[in-house]
Amino acid sequence: MSFRKLLAVVGLLILLPFTIKVFGADFGRSQSLFTDLKAARVGDNLTVLIYELTNANNQSQSKMDESHDASVSGGPGSGALDFIPLFGASSSSSNAYDGKGEVRKSQSLRAKMTVTVQAVRDNGDLTIEGKRSVGIGQNLETMYLTGIVRQKDVRADNTVDSYLIADARITYDGKGPNQNSARPGIITRLLGWLF
Repeated sequence: MSFRKLLAVVGLLILLPFTIKVFGADFGRSQSLFTDLKAARVGDNLTVLIYELTNANNQSQSKMDESHDASVSGGPGSGALDFIPLFGASSSSSNAYDGKGEVRKSQSLRAKMTVTVQAVRDNGDLTIEGKRSVGIGQNLETMYLTGIVRQKDVRADNTVDSYLIADARITYDGKGPNQNSARPGIITRLLGWLF
């Protein structure tokens, strides 16, 4: 093999990766062998680990104790009508109230879902949005998530925790017989509206 042919083969082998890049869809995008594949552009996917726990506790106590005593009395009559005693009155009242109230509420949601980057802001933050629907029998459970993620909060495995999402909106809704059976009847709802 001549030196020219050997030089041509070596040149082709060196230029081959660049040729693949030019004709491939990733031309102009930097992908290093030493960096992780994390969401950074519009259309990239990102996995959100949803761990939401809310606890609310509200206590109130009111106590009132009030009493009144009044008394008026008179002596025997005077003059010709001394056999008729003068008036006498007595009254006593007492009020007591002791009220206590407590409201406790606890909710938790654990899930994992993949969302799509909708936009990249000027500062590099990612606007994300995703929807996940699961149908079991005649029931349909739908989870919807939107928010803003900082690129530095995205882990090396392309996941982010839900509490790191700014302006997060997570909704979980269900339709089907299970939800309808838990819903109060029309008469119960009407009585609740009246009273």
